[in-house]
Amino acid sequence: MNPPMPDPTREAAFDLLTAVLVRRRSLEDALDALPALDLRDRAAAHRLAASVLRRTGTLDAVLEPFLRKEPPEPVRLVLRIGAAGLLLLETPSHAAVATAVALTRTKGLAPFSGLVNAVLRKVATAGGAALQDLDAPRLDTPPWLWTAWGPAARAIAAAHQLEAPLDLTLGAGTSPPAGAIPLPTGSVRYPAGTRVADIPGFSEGRLWVQDAAAALPARLLAPRLGERIADLCAAPGGKTAQLAAAGAQVTALERDPARLARLADNLRRWGLAADLVQADANSWTPSDPFDAVLLDAPCSATGTIRRHPDILHLKRPRDVQTLAEAQDALLASAAAMLRPGGRLVYAVCSLQPEEGEPRIAAALARGGLRLDPFTAEELAALPEARTADGFLRTHPGMWSELGGLDGFFAARMVRL
Repeated sequence: MNPPMPDPTREAAFDLLTAVLVRRRSLEDALDALPALDLRDRAAAHRLAASVLRRTGTLDAVLEPFLRKEPPEPVRLVLRIGAAGLLLLETPSHAAVATAVALTRTKGLAPFSGLVNAVLRKVATAGGAALQDLDAPRLDTPPWLWTAWGPAARAIAAAHQLEAPLDLTLGAGTSPPAGAIPLPTGSVRYPAGTRVADIPGFSEGRLWVQDAAAALPARLLAPRLGERIADLCAAPGGKTAQLAAAGAQVTALERDPARLARLADNLRRWGLAADLVQADANSWTPSDPFDAVLLDAPCSATGTIRRHPDILHLKRPRDVQTLAEAQDALLASAAAMLRPGGRLVYAVCSLQPEEGEPRIAAALARGGLRLDPFTAEELAALPEARTADGFLRTHPGMWSELGGLDGFFAARMVRL
């Protein structure tokens, strides 16, 4: 019998997982570095790798009873890929096992092909029963994150078990495309796995991809026609587009030239204009103060784990403290760009408490700003996201019946 043929999907998934778990590169960067691959195989490899990253703890718990000793890391990756196919992606048993065995050979792990074959056959025999009685949300969440998320941890972690839906923001005058599910906050939604290129109006630039929670900070800034507004750390441009579409005169600031070029391309495709500036917000001074500033600050991005499960494996507690210090500096710089009475909205796509309320407390303590809480009327479409202090705090466990949403914190302040 001829040996099973290599499978490009699983080979690419193995390379992606190696990049994330061994080399500690982001999944997005690893995808960009993949060699030329058929689009279908590329998408399938990404889905397989993301499933393993999302459910690593569960997969390891399933494999553990069938392993007498710890296998080398590359072999464990092969086993995780095979188990994910069997238990999470409904791959036929014979295909999941055979492609995993073939993967051991193409990756120079042939001495372990018998082990991989034997273990995965046992997993296949156990089937879905192998997942019973496992606390998957807890197994798949690093303890430091579970602790930090407090009472909402289980709801957040349960939402992370599923792929995120596809949310879109509509350009001015654009009607919801066929099949779109209108959301209470104004975004529209399609099921997970929807190809955005197939949605009417996308290629023409009449709408853009933006999670429903990510669309809220710009809306809560309440841009007005003709206002001068700065969007700091602006790439890839979804919030810049929202502000420009509302009629504001937008200055979009971005430090990274490659990201700024992407922002420029996006604005051209969407038919919107902004003044683009390549600069670090901490060292740039506008010629005139702004009416409003939107600061979507660099953060741990733990609110986007549904879309970027590599974050579960790449972030560490010490990263949050470093980011908090950078956020404080950016808040001070943003406040200095405002005219008296000007508005500042600070936002982070983070679930970490340290990147939220304490940053606002520190900004207020430095002086020159007052808190302008979001009102119940402003968040009437998502009342559970308004905190007692008038901040915005979303998490993936909200809107569970609609498919959840990303985790965001936002606050609004006014320059004295």
